[in-house]
Amino acid sequence: MDIRQIDDEYSVSGQITLEDLNEIKALGFKSIVCHRPDHESPDQTSFSVIEARAKELGLDIAHVPVGPMGVTEEAVQGMVDALDEFPRPMLGYCRSGARSTAIYQKTHHIRS
Repeated sequence: MDIRQIDDEYSVSGQITLEDLNEIKALGFKSIVCHRPDHESPDQTSFSVIEARAKELGLDIAHVPVGPMGVTEEAVQGMVDALDEFPRPMLGYCRSGARSTAIYQKTHHIRS
């Protein structure tokens, strides 16, 4: 797991696994947002599996997928909602972290 800090409230990572969730919690993250659509690749852990374990660990979690259409207005609004509702620091993840970075950057003009 390669976590890259964007700022004090948000970091990004590539795909996480169930095993990563304990470390994510231990690192002090309080919430997670998944930006990867389910079934994007055969080796991908589905959101529902990650969500169930995250909730067991007391982490808030949301699914705001960014698919082939890119970062849509609907996805940006979903991310703004997560940022407004969830405690931070927050971890966003997708396949590589690029979509999680892009969608966060697109929230700045709305949340500023």
